[in-house]
Amino acid sequence: MQSIKSVLKTFNPVSDKYVSREFQSFGIHLSEDLNDYKHRSLYIKLAKTEYRALLEKALSFAVDSNAKNKGALFMWKLTQLKKDAKLQGVNPDLIGVKATK
Repeated sequence: MQSIKSVLKTFNPVSDKYVSREFQSFGIHLSEDLNDYKHRSLYIKLAKTEYRALLEKALSFAVDSNAKNKGALFMWKLTQLKKDAKLQGVNPDLIGVKATK
């Protein structure tokens, strides 16, 4: 998650005039990384409503693959991660975080 300070440093009011929140910036980042700019509103909604840990894990899975349609792969992996978290009863915020003793 980016701090407000880092978002404001990279904010360009001429080209980014409709991006005013951090989740919007992350949604645009998702659409660019997945080469799916056509569905940027979907990614902005996901960035607003879904847990960031799940989104980042699904994004790294999709970007590391050599699939033609990375957006579809991202959505499939996100669904799988949500099902796994629900079945295990795990807090999705803690996915990928190592427990410290």
